[in-house]
This record gives sequence, structure tokens and C-alpha cells, in this order.
Amino acid sequence: MAEAKEIKLFGAAHSGFATMVHHALRLKGVSYDYIEVDLKNKSEEFLRMNPVHKKVPVLVVNGKPIPESLIILQYVDETWKEPPLMPQDVYLRSKVRFWADFIYQKMIPQTKIIRESEGEAHMKAIEEFHGQFKTLEDGIKEDVHVQGPFIHGENPGILDVIIGACGAKLKHFKQVPPGVKLVDKELIPLLCSTMDAYAELDIVKETTKMLSQYFHA
Repeated sequence: MAEAKEIKLFGAAHSGFATMVHHALRLKGVSYDYIEVDLKNKSEEFLRMNPVHKKVPVLVVNGKPIPESLIILQYVDETWKEPPLMPQDVYLRSKVRFWADFIYQKMIPQTKIIRESEGEAHMKAIEEFHGQFKTLEDGIKEDVHVQGPFIHGENPGILDVIIGACGAKLKHFKQVPPGVKLVDKELIPLLCSTMDAYAELDIVKETTKMLSQYFHA
């Protein structure tokens, strides 16, 4: 599969989920064609590729579609072996999967609650999100034994890709009161440090530059 000749990524410039896949492919050195999807007018071709959730991203390898970002990240890591995005130790891999699932099942849905709530419920949702971020930080410290500069170690791994792509958007999250931050260095210094290191990667800057042409389209 590593010799696949036709690799396409269907995504949207503002999608953090699609950004994760861009980063993973670029970390692996995989060449691919990018197709920007109009989320307000999805084509029949695109809907056939992800008929259940009908969302970006979708990775297509030799005509075969793989939908949903977390599944795609695992597919990419298993298909293109170097550099690895998961620990070699089986136990550590299970912990990484656990915390990736925590982000997807708890934290990402919480940002939707923050966007859609008001008043006291809004502030409570933000407080709960801060608690989830602290739980994530403490859990990663305990389970993954971060040695830096990334969660994965000297090189970024799947958790770095997920948190790095999401963190960039959370830092500029507009649906919070003035003076309130969703990403607080005093609360989560470890994760903030790894996010800062991740943001400085060339592949992250290159992806941002490439996607910028679609931001105002």
C-alpha cells in the first residue's frame, strides 16, 4: 500500500479534523492531491464516499475511501510506517488510543456546547471544558510519560497531531467572554508547551499557508 499511486484528501480549510490528516500525511512524507469540499453544497460523489456521517475528511487511496479523521490517522500510521505516530510499546499504544478517544468523545463535543450555550450555562460549559483539559494533561503525564518536546517524545505522534490541530483553533475560539481562554498555560503548562512546539513545525506552517487560499473563498 505504501506504493499507492493515487491519494486524495477531501476536506475543508476550516476543519480541524481535516487539518489533522494534512499534518499526518505530511509528517509521513506522503504526496497527495487535496480537494476542498463545499460543505454547504456537498457533491453526490463526496456523499457516496462517506454516506453515514457525510463529513470531512475523507482519504481516498487508489479509489478506496476511508472516512472519519481518527480512523484515517490510524490508517495512515499503519500504511506508511515511518516515522511512527504511535509508540512501539503495546501498553503505551493503548493509552494513546484511550486519550485520543477522550478528546473525541468528551472534549470536542464540549466545544459545541460552549458555542451553543448562553449565560450561566455557557460559563459552566467553559468550566467543564477546563476540567477536561486538566484531566487530559494529568492523564498524559501519568500514562504516556512525556519527555518532550512533544507528547510522543522527540518527534510528534498522533496525540500531538490531534491536540496540535485542535489547539490552534481553540486559541482563537470566538465564542467565549472577553478575557476568557479555553487554552490556559497556567492550567495546562505541559500541553501548551507541546502545542507551541508543534506549531513551529514546518509541515504545520506549510499546511496553514496552503489552506489559507480557501479561507475567504
